[in-house]
Amino acid sequence: MSTLSDKIKNKPWIGWALFISTMIVVFLLGFLTYTIMERQTEAQFAYVSTTDLDPMDPRAEAWQEFFPRQFDTYREMADTTFRSKYLGSYRKDLLKAHPNMVILFAGYGFSKDYNLARGHFYSIQDPQETLRTGAPMEPDQGPMPATCWTCKSPDVPRVMNDIGPDAFYAQTFAEAGPEIHNPINCASCHDGEDMSLQVSLPALAEAFDRMGKDVNNATHQEMRNLSCAQCHAEYYFGEENYLIFPWDEGMTAEEMAEYYDEREFADWIHPLSRTPMIKAQHPDYEVFTTGIHAERGVTCADCHMPFKTQGAMKFTDHQVQSPLSNVSASCQTCHRESESDLLKNVYDRQDMVYNLRDKLADVLVKTHLEAEFAWNQGATEDQMREALHQIRHAQWRWDYAAATHGGAFHAPLELVRTLGDGLDMAHEARRKVTAVLTELGYTDEVPLPDVSTKQKAQEYIGIDLEELEADKQKFLEEVVPEWVQEARARQSTWEERSEQSEYEGSYIQPDSDDQ
Repeated sequence: MSTLSDKIKNKPWIGWALFISTMIVVFLLGFLTYTIMERQTEAQFAYVSTTDLDPMDPRAEAWQEFFPRQFDTYREMADTTFRSKYLGSYRKDLLKAHPNMVILFAGYGFSKDYNLARGHFYSIQDPQETLRTGAPMEPDQGPMPATCWTCKSPDVPRVMNDIGPDAFYAQTFAEAGPEIHNPINCASCHDGEDMSLQVSLPALAEAFDRMGKDVNNATHQEMRNLSCAQCHAEYYFGEENYLIFPWDEGMTAEEMAEYYDEREFADWIHPLSRTPMIKAQHPDYEVFTTGIHAERGVTCADCHMPFKTQGAMKFTDHQVQSPLSNVSASCQTCHRESESDLLKNVYDRQDMVYNLRDKLADVLVKTHLEAEFAWNQGATEDQMREALHQIRHAQWRWDYAAATHGGAFHAPLELVRTLGDGLDMAHEARRKVTAVLTELGYTDEVPLPDVSTKQKAQEYIGIDLEELEADKQKFLEEVVPEWVQEARARQSTWEERSEQSEYEGSYIQPDSDDQ
């Protein structure tokens, strides 16, 4: 029997084949070992910093050096190209798409201008540009208080830290304007000393305190919701425009309506129906808590900020966005259905909610206009009281569903239930207005104006859009540049402070997935 040596002697090419194969295996093993060591080293030193971050530093760029991956994904929120069936990250004119909103919000700022929110990256620019904030040429002018800035910038906790929440809320929107410069960023949700998630604004902590809870005892998983809930929640302006979450009775539409009724609170009086109205302010967290994902322990960050990897690094994607723009990372880590099936599942539920929402809005518009007609026919407050109560509660339920971001996905069953109750109330309000008209001797059909487009509806309620837009443009050209110039001078001092910092921090956190 011939040996391997004999075979190689007779056939030299076998030896060369064995040699080359051995070298290839050795090379691959060496490359694999090098790659593993490189990734381990990369993971170990990914969060090492040479200095600390001041907890009050509002600049996103201050975090870039230490968390480049997160910062790069954060900047991707500047992209406004995403579109879904109903929503997206672009500036969509909701009044043009839904002219009935002009009548529903008559007498309130949202009848002038109401756009789809573009996201955190534009949280300074959009409030400056919307017609709702007016065109204040002087600090003491304008329709809105500084409270409107509260959730728009990490500059707000900085100013509150200097002057206190009461003094901040008591200012006008324009008085605070030069101080509010940085859009929502890392500092809005993270503690600059240890990177933990934080609640940096007082309203949520105060609401928890009234409910007998301490937000400081929240778990890390709970904070993955609460750091969002400090802004994405229903609120109203109390005395001196102090921002309050109306959670004392609970978070459902009925419970918050009860809260408002007990305090006889109204955001504004509707000029057509003369109803004391409540404006829902994006009750996102409240609606989310009633849905199946919250019930199963899923958090906001799980879907809107899914994990992603670069090399050996696993980190949270800080391009906060709709899960529908990244189904594979946001949805398919749990759901094994195809992307098309998951999208159909979402859109079927949205179709159901939006269809019912539109029906309720249509009835409400007619009710406001018919109530206006009844007043013009000589109706008294006693005659209209019950109808106005039903209008107030029906529109609150409509707005609870309309103002929440993504509610038709978060909790479609809860919104269908809420809208169904609102539709019953709106029909009851119409019946009561009809009864008043009959009592006044009017039994014909009520003549309704044509408010089928944004332009027609705004003209009917007396909005001069051209004048408002001209005033706003002057404000943007003359006032905002002054705010920016003042803010930039202040921004430069933060860089000087960081260079003089006495603290030498280190952010080596290899056990944390949530950086």
